[in-house]
Amino acid sequence: MSLFRVIAAALALVMGLGSLPAMAGGNPSGNPEYNTDTPEAYAMVADAVIARPFLIAGTVIGTGLFVVTLPFTALSGTVDKAGKALVVEPGKAAFVRCLGCTKSGYQAEQ
Repeated sequence: MSLFRVIAAALALVMGLGSLPAMAGGNPSGNPEYNTDTPEAYAMVADAVIARPFLIAGTVIGTGLFVVTLPFTALSGTVDKAGKALVVEPGKAAFVRCLGCTKSGYQAEQ
């Protein structure tokens, strides 16, 4: 298979997955407060194939940037803010968020 065909197939897949949420709108019960916490299958597939690799790469790049900027943030006293923004938040989105969910972390039921 040529490189052109592989790129064309990947582009078609990404473009096709991007239009799915627009077609999936609507509330099944008609109740505005009705909310299922279970994401759709297409959201899980897109999250596993597209989003998670980018989030993991962002965590690795953010960790590198944090280490490089650590002397400057230590002088300014903002190590905790830089660590949270560059390492913790991308890591939470990559590893703690459920597959296909839009919010990071585990939420206690209320």
